[in-house]
Amino acid sequence: MEKQLHLNLLSSRPPMPGGVQSGSKMRMGPGRKRDFSPLPWSQYFETMEDIEVKNDNSKDISFIFRNISDAVSPLGRASRTYVQSVMVSDLIIYSSGSHGPVLLLLHGGGHSALSWAVFTAVICSRINCRVLALDLRGHGDTKVKNCEDLSAETMAKDVGKVIDALYGENAPPIVMIGHSMGGAIAVHTAAANHVPSLLGLGVIDVVEGTAMDALNSMQNFLRSRPKTFKSVENAIEWSVKSGQIRNIESARVSMGGQVKKCEEPLSSPGISKCIGEGIIEEEEEEEEEGESNHKRKKEDDIEVKKESMFTWRIELAKTEKYWDGWFRGLSALFLSCSVPKLLLLAGVDRLDKELTIGQMQGKFQMQVLPQCGHAVHEDAPEKVAEAIATFMVRHKFTEAKEGFQCVFPAC
Repeated sequence: MEKQLHLNLLSSRPPMPGGVQSGSKMRMGPGRKRDFSPLPWSQYFETMEDIEVKNDNSKDISFIFRNISDAVSPLGRASRTYVQSVMVSDLIIYSSGSHGPVLLLLHGGGHSALSWAVFTAVICSRINCRVLALDLRGHGDTKVKNCEDLSAETMAKDVGKVIDALYGENAPPIVMIGHSMGGAIAVHTAAANHVPSLLGLGVIDVVEGTAMDALNSMQNFLRSRPKTFKSVENAIEWSVKSGQIRNIESARVSMGGQVKKCEEPLSSPGISKCIGEGIIEEEEEEEEEGESNHKRKKEDDIEVKKESMFTWRIELAKTEKYWDGWFRGLSALFLSCSVPKLLLLAGVDRLDKELTIGQMQGKFQMQVLPQCGHAVHEDAPEKVAEAIATFMVRHKFTEAKEGFQCVFPAC
């Protein structure tokens, strides 16, 4: 039960078959070796923007577009623009599409905008839309002056200020979609009217009841994860084999946004808990005793320190003081938003009482996507894209592209 509750808080993973945990040793089965090499973001997004924004009383600054095509960006502006400064600094956004409403995508805790990569490629083939995926503060490549302030209020303001910086008073129609923590931030952003041109709101696999129930045991779950990885490939391999991300293609593009090169020598206590403990091909069963055991342990520690080059970009355990604020009162806040709403869940058991009543009263559309882990949009990007595309066409926010057949759900 405790393990299941974790699925609705931060971007965690489902339990492994047979009770195998992320900290346990897993043997690779026989057969062809799978490719765990990273995939580039440019295979899924058209542009990446490095947006530097400062305090309100600062001078005007520039938006720098990196690796962008010639002429005009999909956001509708030339490759360098000057705007009035805003509150945060150096945010990273990825975008695709040139016309239609904007799909504003907010990732889950510990993840990055790259978690939406495969979904973006699929949704852009289904409907006319523009996609804007943001690295939230403290996540991905975004840099802010106060990266420790991950309160719902601050992150919701960040989202609004980014939209204001990009579009000013002429913001296009926007449909905001958030997963897990990002779903909570999307609700807070909508409720505070930080995005005045908001057309619709979508939340993926997070509800107040199960999220609040999971808080007490979340620290234990975070401690069970490997602290370091020998390479990005090893991080990708762990994410797939542990079940955190069930879609290997998505893992290959998104895990690079979750880990970074270690900035300090790997000599702190506990640093030896690396990916080498979690996934192995072969291991000798015999263990020597006495001095030989001690010698082997020292050699292993030296080897780990030399090879463990990557760690998590954000220490989620240190964000604990904000968890309650992300999720408490979320159901009522979601129901209070006046725009059309969509709730996508990996299982119907996630629905709490307040949302159950709201759904029966027709206050939002709900769809359950079974056989998915918590990272629903990564595990089943085509199913999620189909659900969101259908939601947008149903409410006449956009038009379907040729070949896409909308199947409207009953709820």
